[in-house]
Amino acid sequence: MKFQPLGQRILVERVEEQTTTASGIIIPDNAKEKPLHGIVQAVSDEVKEKKLVSVGDTVVFAKYSGSEITLDKKTYLVMNIEDVLGILK
Repeated sequence: MKFQPLGQRILVERVEEQTTTASGIIIPDNAKEKPLHGIVQAVSDEVKEKKLVSVGDTVVFAKYSGSEITLDKKTYLVMNIEDVLGILK
């Protein structure tokens, strides 16, 4: 299924955090916070025109930003471009 964001929105797939520490301790799922960065999967035409972010960029976003949606059994965030704090290079 293909999703095209509208307005000034982007579609982001969260990047999963490591489940073990450097010393080998396993972190249970209920103790982990949701990651605050992800990979841009789709951008609206407005965002594309302004060249703010591109598909494939890794972005950092605010903790409670975006709305979760599920496409093809994967969870994504649809968020306003204003919720993006920066791009990881």
